[in-house]
Amino acid sequence: MLILGLVTLLIFPLPTLLLRPWIEGIHWLELLELNNLQWKPVLLGLAYGLGYAVLASFFLTMRIFQEVPLRVEETVKALNLSIFEGIFLSICAGFGEELLFRAGLQPYLGIWLTSFIFIAIHGYISIKTPKNSLYGLLLFPFIIGISYGYEIGGLWFAVSAHFMYDAVLFTKINLSPKS
Repeated sequence: MLILGLVTLLIFPLPTLLLRPWIEGIHWLELLELNNLQWKPVLLGLAYGLGYAVLASFFLTMRIFQEVPLRVEETVKALNLSIFEGIFLSICAGFGEELLFRAGLQPYLGIWLTSFIFIAIHGYISIKTPKNSLYGLLLFPFIIGISYGYEIGGLWFAVSAHFMYDAVLFTKINLSPKS
C-alpha cells in the first residue's frame, strides 16, 4: 500500500509537471502554486472535505448503498490500513491526483469531463453493474465542487479537500468493526 501511495505522490504529477511546462512554457514550480499557499483556501478545502465525508458517510448507511455489489467500505476495510497508512494514502492521493487532474487535465478538458474521468478511473462507474455506479453518483458533486474550488481557490484548496475527504472516510471505515 505504501508503494501505491508513493506512486500516486511521485508519478501521477509527472505528466502535469512535464507536459504543461513544455506545451505552455510555464515553469513547473508555478503549477505547485507555492506562492499562493494561503490558510484560507486550505481551511476551506479541509472544511469542504470534512463536510462531504460526513454527508457521504450518512448516505453510505442507507439501504440502497447496502445493496451495492462492490461496496467502498468493504474495499477499504479489506486493505487493513493502519491509521498512519490511511493518512499517508490520503496525503498522497490529495496531492498527486489533484496535481494530475486539476492542474494537469482540467485546463484542457474542463471541469465536467475531468471530473467524470476522475470518477471513472477510480472505478465508480459501471455499465455492467449499474448499482456499482451509485457511489460515483454520490461522489460526482464533491469532485465537481473540488474542480470549481480549484478554479477559485487554487491547487491547495483541491489538495486539502481531497485529503480530508479520504482521511475521514479511511479513518472511519478502518475504525469501524469488521462485518
